[in-house]
Formats: sequence, structure tokens, C-alpha cells
Amino acid sequence: MKTFKLYRVFVYVALIALAISIIVPVAWVFIASVKQNKELYGNPWTLPETIYFQNFIDAWTKARMGDYMLTSVLVTGVALLLLLAIALPASYVLSRFNFIGRKFLNTAFMAGLFINASYIVVPIFLMLVDGDKFLRSLGLSGFFLNNPFIVSLVYASNALPFTIYLLSGYFQTLPHDFEEAAYIDGAGYFRTMVQIMFPMAKPAIITIILFNFLSFWNEYIIAMTLLTDPNGSKTLPVGLLELTQAQQAKAEFGRLYAGLVLVMLPTLILYMIVQKKLTQGMTLGGLKG
Repeated sequence: MKTFKLYRVFVYVALIALAISIIVPVAWVFIASVKQNKELYGNPWTLPETIYFQNFIDAWTKARMGDYMLTSVLVTGVALLLLLAIALPASYVLSRFNFIGRKFLNTAFMAGLFINASYIVVPIFLMLVDGDKFLRSLGLSGFFLNNPFIVSLVYASNALPFTIYLLSGYFQTLPHDFEEAAYIDGAGYFRTMVQIMFPMAKPAIITIILFNFLSFWNEYIIAMTLLTDPNGSKTLPVGLLELTQAQQAKAEFGRLYAGLVLVMLPTLILYMIVQKKLTQGMTLGGLKG
């Protein structure tokens, strides 16, 4: 019993230390984002003299973080829509029906878990370059590079194997009684899938939306490689890097920290909104009482 209590104390101490190591840097960035530039050269732990919102205004307009935010919202939103439109029906069919080629498809998707688009981004880039060259040879304008929709497509394709793996495992835990009752009532396969099974998998769906949102929102390598136009669309992580490089010469750190807050804030808000559903998706099975 004494050993168990010591173990619990150790776990709590470790969790508190981990929480402090995460909360303190995040809080410091938020505080630094509302300081004037001259205050950042003094004690970094002092509170700001006044709330200086001009940093956010400058980051949003002068540093083009507003444009980058819009691009990130569009890229992430389209990628999530594409992913859900493909992964939900695919995972449901692969987990609930037996058909020729099912085992091969499952194996192919499982193999995709070991492939990360960041490692093959150069071949993807060269393929898109060749695609644009081919279109120009036909007298058309190329649209594969510097196209946020193509970036969304790459994001969704990269996340597809893990998403199908996660959703398939959840669908397999759902009893067949609900489908049989729907078939008896005259519902077809598609209606049963959309109106019966998808709502039952809501916790798992919210979980994969949050995980993939964080992945898409913070992704840097693919966006930097495929969005090459200096004056074109860029996502927030790429724009933040450019802002970082620009501030090294101008030393306007308040604007830089404001840009960091703009990148972090949507993920923090989303997590607070769906925290309860996320916990359910990670802990609950599909069997209902």
C-alpha cells in the first residue's frame, strides 16, 4: 500500500512538472505578444506595462498574417472535407462487409501507415512540376504548383491510411443489430450508413477531426515545397517562418510573438470546444448499454 501511494505521488509530480513545462512557455508567448518592443529587452518575466494590441494589428496587416490565416483555414477545411468524404465510407465498408479484394485493400491502407508525405515531398514536387509542364505544352496554364487545393489533396491523402485504420477499428466494435433493424425498416445501405452508423461513430469522428486539424494546421514542409510563389498564397507556419526571418533584421519581436499567438490560438480554442468528445472517442467503445 505504501508503495502504491509513493507511485501515485510520483505520477502526480511528473504530471505537474509536465503541465508547468507546457503552460509556462505558452503563457510567456501570450504575455510577450502584448508587450511593446522596448519591454522585451528588459526582464522577460515582467508583466506588460500596457496591453499593446498594435502588435496583432501589425502582424495581421503588415506581416500578411491575415492572408496566411485565410489560406490555412481554406487548406485545412478542404483537406478535412476531402478526408472525411473518402475515409468515412471506406472505413465503414472495409470493417462491416466481406467482398473480394477486401484483404488486399486493408493491407494496402495499413502499408500506407509507414509512408509520410514529408519524406517523399520532393518526388511529389517533381511530379507536379511535370504536370504543369505538360499542361503548358498543350497551351494551358499550369495549376498544380502554388495551388492551395493541391496542398489540401496531399494532406488528405497523407492522413487517409491512419484515419481509415482508426475509424475501421471503431466501426468493428459497433453491433450489427442496428443495421439489421434499419434493413428491416426498409433503409438501404447508404441511408443506414449515413443516418445510423455515422452518428454512432461521432466520438471517433471528432477525434480524427481534431488530430488531423492539428496536423494540417501546423504542417510546414509540404506547404513550403508546394507553395513556392513569393507573392502567392502561403499557410500560417510558412508565413510565420518568413516573419521570423524578417524580424531578425528589424528586431520587432512583439509582432513575431503576436504571429505565434495567431498560429496557436485556433488549435487551443478547438481543443477546449471538443475536449469532452475527444476523451470519449479515445476511451469509449461502440457498444451501447
